[in-house]
Amino acid sequence: MSLITPDFGLLFWMTLIFGIVFFILAKFGFPVLTDMVRKRQERIEKSLVDAREIEARMAQWKEEQAHLLEATRKEQSQMLQEATQTKARIVADAKAQAQAEADKILAEAKLQIAAEKESALRDVRREVALLSVQVAEKVLRHELSDEGSQRAFIDQLVDEANQAPLHNKN
Repeated sequence: MSLITPDFGLLFWMTLIFGIVFFILAKFGFPVLTDMVRKRQERIEKSLVDAREIEARMAQWKEEQAHLLEATRKEQSQMLQEATQTKARIVADAKAQAQAEADKILAEAKLQIAAEKESALRDVRREVALLSVQVAEKVLRHELSDEGSQRAFIDQLVDEANQAPLHNKN
């Protein structure tokens, strides 16, 4: 037996054993292996389809998130603008109310001042009238101390009283 060229019997038995092993593998091993490869391939393809679907959903969610963020910013801007307008309106209303209150207080103060002035003028007139009466009384006592001057004064008053109705008719 030589190392380079094997005997015919050895070749026969090797071919027969190879055929049996190949038949067993073809009958039982290869279908299992091909089935596993096919299942793995299907799983990989399904995973790729799912990944693409998830990627599309993520893109859609990012777009929705951007729209929501933009809408939120617009709403925030609008709310700030409304708050500014409300603040301005409240300040204007408060100023108008304060001005109206100040005008009312000023008008009441003017009325009170006018009333106090009128009261003071009445008091002054009353005092002047009382002083005038007292002065006239003192002057009359001094001038009418004798009976002749009293009669002359009474005659003068009667003459003035008779002439007074004539002046009132004109």
